[in-house]
Amino acid sequence: MKPKLFQITPILSEVSWDLPISDKLLQQQLQLKEDLQEEFKARIVETRMGFKTLSILWSKKVDTNFLEHWLSANQSDYHQIKLPTKTWQVPVCYSPSLGRDLESLAKIKDLKISELIEIHSSVKYRIHFYGFLPGFMYLEGLSKILHQARKSMPDGQVPAGSIAIGGSQTGIYPSESPGGWHLIGQTPIELFNPGKTPPVWAKPGEQIKFYSISLDEFDSFKQESPHPKWIE
Repeated sequence: MKPKLFQITPILSEVSWDLPISDKLLQQQLQLKEDLQEEFKARIVETRMGFKTLSILWSKKVDTNFLEHWLSANQSDYHQIKLPTKTWQVPVCYSPSLGRDLESLAKIKDLKISELIEIHSSVKYRIHFYGFLPGFMYLEGLSKILHQARKSMPDGQVPAGSIAIGGSQTGIYPSESPGGWHLIGQTPIELFNPGKTPPVWAKPGEQIKFYSISLDEFDSFKQESPHPKWIE
């Protein structure tokens, strides 16, 4: 199915796909982003991805008819690009002292805490895009067993590094902020540093694999300020 073009403003375009969230869709988005940058690099200010969208901010008014024609002519194959094989290993301390909702979520799901941890940390999560907060990864791959609606009353303060579940997603809060997801643990890894280039260490298309650490290990990691390790 071909994506649809929406002209939000004279300088803001949005390409939208009516497809299920998947690696196949992500491939199409990344390929289109790459093709647009190659073809219109001098005119593009910024591109932003969503789960099913790609937004393009132009330096000046864009000809919508021309862009429609270009998109139609470049729909032949969006499966050339390969998703990255890099998987980042992220340590998590799954403890009620760091994840205030761990016990209550396990109870809701009729799981032992150890079972919830095993389910959450046993899969690889695909990074689709960044949003909400600088450095906040939107991840795909959470087991349906752990899907849980957002809290009816959000927390006023969620600590940086908090691992959380909201709806069909899991994520990591890169900085302290309000939030309505269920907190199940915390990572000592820094997710966003505006003083670095790039300010984040992982790219869309790469994967995240969580692994469990103890409170003592968490404290040691915090003192070391570690960078996450990755494997191919």
